[in-house]
Amino acid sequence: MADAPRATDFGLREHPGACHCGAVRFTVLAPARIIAQDCNCSICRKAGYLHLRVPAAHLRLLAGSDALTTYTFNSGVARHTFCRHCGVKGFYIPRSNPDGYSVNLRCLDTRGMEEIRLEAFDGQHWEQHAARTAL
Repeated sequence: MADAPRATDFGLREHPGACHCGAVRFTVLAPARIIAQDCNCSICRKAGYLHLRVPAAHLRLLAGSDALTTYTFNSGVARHTFCRHCGVKGFYIPRSNPDGYSVNLRCLDTRGMEEIRLEAFDGQHWEQHAARTAL
């Protein structure tokens, strides 16, 4: 029987991440060359959030499930998770992809990344641009 495929077989790497205080720790399976979105919607702009969208299976929570709290607003579909100790949002379930995660690039250790490219995203007019957020 053949071994199960490894992340490296698909050009993916594990990137460790955490909130500010370290209570919430996680890893994300993503390429070494990252394309993230800089959204101008009200919550992302105020928080400085940079979106790296990944399938749900590519995020693994290592510690801190008891430290997470959730905030929803507007449509209630997006589930914004924050560390209840330091207030940092390392990842959340976006309304554009409720079966995946948006990870805050600012919460990841970028040393294993070969390139980071930011794309502007007009989240102030989300409905007109939502198709750009699909995985």
